[in-house]
Amino acid sequence: MKKNPDYTVIYSDDDIVVLNKRSNLLIAQDRYDADAPRLDLLAEKEFGHLFAVHRIDKDTSGIIVYARNENAHQNLSVQFEKRLVEKTYHALVRGKPMWDSLHVDLPLLPDGDSRHRTVVNKRFGKPSVTDFKFLCSAGLFSWIEAKPKTGRTHQIRVHLAESGFPIVCDPLYSGNLKPVRLSDFKRNWNGDVLDEKPLLNRLALHAYKISFTHPSTQKKIAFTAPYQKDMDALRKQFAKIFGSDSIAVSESL
Repeated sequence: MKKNPDYTVIYSDDDIVVLNKRSNLLIAQDRYDADAPRLDLLAEKEFGHLFAVHRIDKDTSGIIVYARNENAHQNLSVQFEKRLVEKTYHALVRGKPMWDSLHVDLPLLPDGDSRHRTVVNKRFGKPSVTDFKFLCSAGLFSWIEAKPKTGRTHQIRVHLAESGFPIVCDPLYSGNLKPVRLSDFKRNWNGDVLDEKPLLNRLALHAYKISFTHPSTQKKIAFTAPYQKDMDALRKQFAKIFGSDSIAVSESL
């Protein structure tokens, strides 16, 4: 994969581009955050004009697909609209759920407040469905796999928060913004707390995998986005100390 501070290229051809983006990067224009850095503008310097066919939150890292021409744009947009695309996310939460799998179908509605949050609204909310699986625990934390069946704004974040497990470092839906530090889970850690740098200090949500039908070949294809450097460093520490590896468990399912 080609290295870039903002994204890596997972795959590209004449019809599509598949990228792995960093956190805190919009994938297209946003009316609420017009001045934020945008992935599409950065990637267009390399690939020419790109068409957004789906979205992930600015704060979420991971996989994103763009179309490179009108035909591919139309084809992929229909696949997303008809829910023919399978998306898999990995999230880190505090605590350990009592369930191995969880189906959440709470209807969601944009709140309209200054923070642009999404809320559960059983009367006016749009149908919203997410299937969750518990992957593994690591001390006070757990890795969760999420497969959204609909594509509402902040859907995974809200559904996890409403289930009692807000995502680590979620600025909108978690009351605990404490970053994850090695001293939080490593026994007999003897470093200087004042000098310790966090392993993870941003929304712990990563778009991990996506599968869809190629707009030209009509073959089913799937792509995986490795964790970003910060989340992967945390994963490796958890695996070393607790013997629990979210990627290994996910790939074994």
